[in-house]
Amino acid sequence: MSGSETVQSANDGPVPAVVFAEQNAMKRISEVGRSQRMRIIVTLKKTQGLSVNELGERLKLSYMGVKQHCDELARQGYVDTWRRPKPIGRPEMVYRLTPKAQVFFPSTTNATTIEILNAANRLYGHAAGEILLYSVFALKAEEYLRRLRGKSVLELAEMLVKIREHEGYMSELSSETPAAIVAYHSPIFDLLEAFPLVRRLEREMMERILGVRVEREEEMASGLYRCRFVFRT
Repeated sequence: MSGSETVQSANDGPVPAVVFAEQNAMKRISEVGRSQRMRIIVTLKKTQGLSVNELGERLKLSYMGVKQHCDELARQGYVDTWRRPKPIGRPEMVYRLTPKAQVFFPSTTNATTIEILNAANRLYGHAAGEILLYSVFALKAEEYLRRLRGKSVLELAEMLVKIREHEGYMSELSSETPAAIVAYHSPIFDLLEAFPLVRRLEREMMERILGVRVEREEEMASGLYRCRFVFRT
């Protein structure tokens, strides 16, 4: 798209990129079909691969049911397999998402925002975009604070996870020690890459909301994304 916020549709002319991304994702969801297959895709998104038995346990499905769905997803190119070593015995086959499956999790829908920030830098100096980002995250923190109800850090974090889940972050509250909010997808990933400052602003926003020191840990492995906001009380 070369930074443009519109995409040429085969039938109807230019459409906004965000709409195109949503339409493309809906088309792929239609191709996948059954909701059980989407559940498998979402579950695999949060891991680096799972066996049929592991998927069956997590989704409460039979071995044959999971195997049939995975075979169909593999046929469509959304998953592939690899052999995971075991301490004892032969390696086991696990399924993992392919790059093609990322179409279900759009992360390049902020082209217009990025263009505006770059234009601000060109017109008003290199700090202009950063000033706008500071303002945006300050307003976002205020919005979260108005919506959150809770006394403890964990109560606030649990509510925040639910809100961010609806925003596309695929978040969950980790039960490990120390506690953390874990996001398996970022709908602003292209913004993170274009303006690395966003990573710090996102962490500082979490600290303001939760009232504790937060460390941000980001991982990328085999095309999978995971970001942990670890609470340091």
